Amino acid sequence: MRTLTGSALLAVSASLACVLSLPAMARDTVLQLPIEDATKAGGARLDGTVKFFWGDQSHPAPEKTLGTYTSNKKTNFFNKSDKEGCEWVWLSAMLALQERAKKEGGNAVIDIHSVYRNSDFSSQTEYECGAGSVVGGVALRGTVVKLP
Repeated sequence: MRTLTGSALLAVSASLACVLSLPAMARDTVLQLPIEDATKAGGARLDGTVKFFWGDQSHPAPEKTLGTYTSNKKTNFFNKSDKEGCEWVWLSAMLALQERAKKEGGNAVIDIHSVYRNSDFSSQTEYECGAGSVVGGVALRGTVVKLP
């Protein structure tokens, strides 16, 4: 077995210190993905008792407005494509909105829009997802209402 001499050990230590001190190359990609694809991928887990209206999508006039709420969910993207990870975390955010609506006595969530990093993105057909190297997230905000 060979041992490193003092100068060789110093050189290896200095090289390792340089590599470890480099800033991490963190990825933070903001994706805009189809709501329809996410619904097909996992939307069957939404139980249908709460209706969802995206962006400025038309809906009946609410009998009662019960508050605006945000669902901010993260998930591990390990061994998932960005699209798969985003669809998984989208479902988690939607399930949280569904549960909030039920808790508040509502039967719908209107004006659902993405609020990734507190930046609003409103669309009837797409949501935003932040995809990192290891973790991704979806933040959705909507108003819980009671529709006739």
